[in-house]
Amino acid sequence: MNRVSLILLVLCSPAITVADESSSKTVDRSTLTGKVMCGYQGWFNCEGDGADLGWEHWAKNRRRPLAPKNATIDLWPDMTEYSADERFETGFKHADGRSAEVFSSANRETVMRHFRWMQDYGIDGAFVQRFVVSQARPEFLSHQNKVLSHARDGAKQSGRALAVMYDLSGLGAGEVQRAQADWRTIQTEMKVVADDAYLRHNGRPVVAVWGIGFNDNRKYSLDECLTLVQWLRSEGCAVMVGVPAFWREMRRDAVADEKLHEIIRTADIISPWSVGRYGTPEQAKRHADEVWAKDRQWCQSEKLDFLPVVFPGFSWHNVTGGELDAIPRLKGKFLWSQFTAAKHVGCNMIYVAMFDEVDEGTAIFKCTNDPPVGDGVRFLTYEGLPSDHYLKLVGKAGKLLRDEIQIE
Repeated sequence: MNRVSLILLVLCSPAITVADESSSKTVDRSTLTGKVMCGYQGWFNCEGDGADLGWEHWAKNRRRPLAPKNATIDLWPDMTEYSADERFETGFKHADGRSAEVFSSANRETVMRHFRWMQDYGIDGAFVQRFVVSQARPEFLSHQNKVLSHARDGAKQSGRALAVMYDLSGLGAGEVQRAQADWRTIQTEMKVVADDAYLRHNGRPVVAVWGIGFNDNRKYSLDECLTLVQWLRSEGCAVMVGVPAFWREMRRDAVADEKLHEIIRTADIISPWSVGRYGTPEQAKRHADEVWAKDRQWCQSEKLDFLPVVFPGFSWHNVTGGELDAIPRLKGKFLWSQFTAAKHVGCNMIYVAMFDEVDEGTAIFKCTNDPPVGDGVRFLTYEGLPSDHYLKLVGKAGKLLRDEIQIE
């Protein structure tokens, strides 16, 4: 990086320093208030990892080699710190001719490493995703259970908070109830909720249900969603509902159905999905001022908590053929603008999408500036920034949220 670029980075980005002593402390798992939590997909597999899922979520065709023309990711993980047992060789090559490697979420050491990173940089914890539609297939359910088991160990060892998030995407009519059976298993067999590391809010374990009220022709009904939320609350849970960005006015990405508001009023925490709803720091601030502020007021009047979603950028060129770097990160300026905007309108909890999603270019974990190259191969980088830049940024946002630092 030349001197001019360095000066611009200092002027345009938040100051970021090495993680301090406070990051090693166990977070307060008794409340979501004051927390910056990340979504944790944990959906990556590799040929030879024992799961028999091939190159799931790395490749378009998971049964074919992960190689040029068969990738679904726009960022490449920085594999520098991973052990030999965590590395899986691909058909991609780096500029110097080295074989490019990736990791598997089925590997306990890898998931533990990711939670250590959360600890190292002061990130409060993660919502571990449970994709209900995939659970009908035993091999996918087994993988999800394995990842959750690894994550609970990681959260306990690193002093982070852990919660479960159900993603309803892809379910058919009448299938939402599958989440009930899964939650019973988590409670009675896996006993994850009994852990000290499991996140609670107002004295109850937090469980999230994502995918309610989106205007994208989902097959399952709002009545099914209401039944699930009511049941989870009857089981003693604090329920977070993941809803469209424009849920309050029931327009644009939201269904125009009062049942959506009925579901929201039944829940405890509302989290509107904002990924792709704005694309510049200026638009992010406007969204916070015009949408989040009013959302939060509505929630306060209904005695609900408000959990806005922020994201570092967006790109899904290799999975859809769309524009590479569709929403630029601007070396962290875009993400930081959302943190400061959320703080400005009074938010006291934030959800970051996502910790590990390289598929849509929203990952905040360590990614490389030296991705594979070759004919037709296109990946993003972290624009020359250190691979831990976004981990530091998210950790700093937690301090901002808790008034440990001020907006610069």
